[in-house]
Amino acid sequence: MKKWYLLLLAGILTVISGPLMAQCSLCTKTAQQLGEGPAKGLNNGILMLALTPLAIIGFLAFRWWKSNQEA
Repeated sequence: MKKWYLLLLAGILTVISGPLMAQCSLCTKTAQQLGEGPAKGLNNGILMLALTPLAIIGFLAFRWWKSNQEA
Protein backbone atom coordinates (compact mmCIF):
# COMPACT_ATOMS: atom_id res chain seq x y z
CA MET A 1 0.00 0.00 0.00
CA LYS A 2 2.87 2.33 0.81
CA LYS A 3 4.39 2.03 -2.66
CA TRP A 4 1.07 3.11 -4.22
CA TYR A 5 1.27 6.31 -2.23
CA LEU A 6 4.82 6.87 -3.47
CA LEU A 7 3.75 6.25 -7.07
CA LEU A 8 0.83 8.64 -6.66
CA LEU A 9 3.13 11.29 -5.18
CA ALA A 10 5.61 10.85 -8.02
CA GLY A 11 2.80 11.20 -10.56
CA ILE A 12 1.48 14.35 -8.95
CA LEU A 13 4.95 15.89 -8.80
CA THR A 14 5.46 15.07 -12.47
CA VAL A 15 2.20 16.73 -13.47
CA ILE A 16 2.75 19.91 -11.46
CA SER A 17 6.35 20.29 -12.65
CA GLY A 18 5.12 21.78 -15.95
CA PRO A 19 6.56 25.28 -15.42
CA LEU A 20 10.10 23.92 -15.17
CA MET A 21 12.57 25.31 -17.68
CA ALA A 22 14.53 22.52 -19.32
CA GLN A 23 16.39 24.31 -22.05
CA CYS A 24 20.04 24.81 -22.78
CA SER A 25 21.23 28.19 -24.01
CA LEU A 26 20.90 27.22 -27.68
CA CYS A 27 17.37 25.92 -27.22
CA THR A 28 16.44 29.08 -25.31
CA LYS A 29 17.57 31.29 -28.19
CA THR A 30 15.64 29.16 -30.67
CA ALA A 31 12.54 29.22 -28.47
CA GLN A 32 12.72 33.01 -28.17
CA GLN A 33 12.67 33.31 -31.94
CA LEU A 34 9.69 30.94 -32.28
CA GLY A 35 7.37 32.78 -29.91
CA GLU A 36 5.67 31.81 -26.67
CA GLY A 37 3.41 28.98 -27.85
CA PRO A 38 6.03 26.92 -29.70
CA ALA A 39 8.55 27.67 -26.94
CA LYS A 40 6.28 25.99 -24.39
CA GLY A 41 5.93 23.00 -26.72
CA LEU A 42 9.70 22.78 -27.13
CA ASN A 43 10.16 22.94 -23.37
CA ASN A 44 7.57 20.19 -22.80
CA GLY A 45 9.25 18.04 -25.45
CA ILE A 46 12.61 18.40 -23.74
CA LEU A 47 11.06 17.42 -20.39
CA MET A 48 9.40 14.36 -21.93
CA LEU A 49 12.65 13.27 -23.55
CA ALA A 50 14.43 13.61 -20.20
CA LEU A 51 11.72 11.66 -18.38
CA THR A 52 12.21 8.39 -20.30
CA PRO A 53 15.85 7.66 -19.32
CA LEU A 54 15.16 8.77 -15.75
CA ALA A 55 12.19 6.39 -15.53
CA ILE A 56 14.31 3.50 -16.89
CA ILE A 57 17.11 4.21 -14.43
CA GLY A 58 14.58 4.47 -11.58
CA PHE A 59 13.01 1.14 -12.54
CA LEU A 60 16.39 -0.59 -12.71
CA ALA A 61 17.44 0.90 -9.37
CA PHE A 62 14.18 -0.27 -7.80
CA ARG A 63 14.64 -3.82 -9.15
CA TRP A 64 18.24 -3.87 -7.91
CA TRP A 65 17.17 -2.64 -4.49
CA LYS A 66 14.39 -5.25 -4.25
CA SER A 67 16.69 -8.10 -5.30
CA ASN A 68 19.30 -7.09 -2.71
CA GLN A 69 16.66 -6.81 -0.01
CA GLU A 70 15.48 -10.41 -0.50
CA ALA A 71 18.97 -11.93 -0.41
